[in-house]
Amino acid sequence: MTAEGRPGPAAEGADNSSAILKLAIMAVGGQGGGVLSNWVADLAELGGHDAQVTYVAGVAQRTGATIYYVEMAPKSGNGAVFALSPTPGDVDVLIASELMEAGRAVQRGFVTPDRTTLIASSHRILAVSEKQVPGDGRGDGEEVREALSAGAKELLCFDMDRLARESGSVISSSLFGGLARSGALPFPVELYEEVVRASGRGAEASLRAFRAALNHKEEDSPPAPRKTEIRARGPRRLLAAWAGLEARLEALPEEARTMARAGLRKVVDYQDPAYGAEYLDRVERALLADDPSKGHVLTIAAAKHVANAMCYDDIIRVADLKTRSGRDARLRREQQIPPGGVVRVTEYFHPRAEELISILPAWIGRRVDGGGVAGKVLGRLAGGGRRLRSDRLGGFLTLWLLGGLRPVRRRLTRHAVEAAHVERLMDTALTAAGTDYELGVEVFECQRLIKGYSDTHARGLSKFDAVLSGLDLVKARGDASDWLRRLRQAALRDEDGAALKGALETIKSFADED
Repeated sequence: MTAEGRPGPAAEGADNSSAILKLAIMAVGGQGGGVLSNWVADLAELGGHDAQVTYVAGVAQRTGATIYYVEMAPKSGNGAVFALSPTPGDVDVLIASELMEAGRAVQRGFVTPDRTTLIASSHRILAVSEKQVPGDGRGDGEEVREALSAGAKELLCFDMDRLARESGSVISSSLFGGLARSGALPFPVELYEEVVRASGRGAEASLRAFRAALNHKEEDSPPAPRKTEIRARGPRRLLAAWAGLEARLEALPEEARTMARAGLRKVVDYQDPAYGAEYLDRVERALLADDPSKGHVLTIAAAKHVANAMCYDDIIRVADLKTRSGRDARLRREQQIPPGGVVRVTEYFHPRAEELISILPAWIGRRVDGGGVAGKVLGRLAGGGRRLRSDRLGGFLTLWLLGGLRPVRRRLTRHAVEAAHVERLMDTALTAAGTDYELGVEVFECQRLIKGYSDTHARGLSKFDAVLSGLDLVKARGDASDWLRRLRQAALRDEDGAALKGALETIKSFADED
């Protein structure tokens, strides 16, 4: 669709209903969909058109994005009668602020190959349904791109979010530039720029983003990330301990060194150099059981998953991360808060009795039952959860003091439980590798099932236990590693574990036959 194909201004008193242009914008909160729709309406007014803007609210990506709808027509004596919402099959231009939103527009029939110019940013914002999957629940972006190409008359799709961020603006500005680039509306670029300039505050950044999208070349690619050398800083005693850990790293095989270095940094940041030494002890133990001819895959798997297992999420970790200086900078950047802007941060906590027991000394925690009297008392103390203002001194100090429990973490109940889990993981994996190398690697991979905090962690741990329960059923088979992989993939497929239960029943059926 091009500007040349559009009719000019209608004669006085003429029926201009056939000249109505219909444009829909699908955007989620914070992407400036309202600003963009108003810019389109202002553009129409400057171009000698009447325009109307409406919107149909959505609930983020649960029920879809908010749909902003603009209809415009050349000014005439009679005036046009505009609709309040888009109709499937009757949209000239659709703008989507994210790839999957564009896909949803095609599914809903708003985009048609005989009529619609589709302008979409190719970046991704994970939908709730994608985040809920325990494993990798991301939709296939390439399949969506193919559907967009087939479903639209004209498709303009590239990463407009990146262009906006690099210009110091928001995606509404680059989407407006994409609209100008498409030529789908009968207005010159100069009018678009006039609209942006008139927007006032932030106009210069908006213009940069607009022009970046307008002049984007398909062969343009994001700049390669700069490699930043990480240097340890701290007291001399700790730096000496870190240097000793780095020397141990250099003694590892080259194939495993990169993963072990990442794991070591994570573990030391989580706790301290002594904890890093424990981590390397475990990696070196895996190395002793490894087969160099197989590329040290077992050691690499151990380096990755043991680090994740040792860096479990507990109350101390959560509090520590929430009080780090970098978090305030990240929140301000993500929410686009100007320098000097006042920020109010409310933290939501809903700990179970088990979380409170977890920060008791191990010798006490072993005697406290989460379902017993003490557990019920702690549960009442937690109540229905807590809201904590971390932007205030009292709330921040509460979190800071909780994060300050890190030096005593290894004497607490939760650490005793997690240390036992790590040893179980190591023993099970290395025992399996003694007779079936690939099976040992797959046991380490099962650590992927465990993540998060509170109920999320409990669900993951129950799946880990369920998957390993199938190990004894298959370990004597030649394809044992394949079956354990299938169990793990089934566990990652859904939250309630239905797929895993079915896979275990399948294994039990042929195990009984054997």
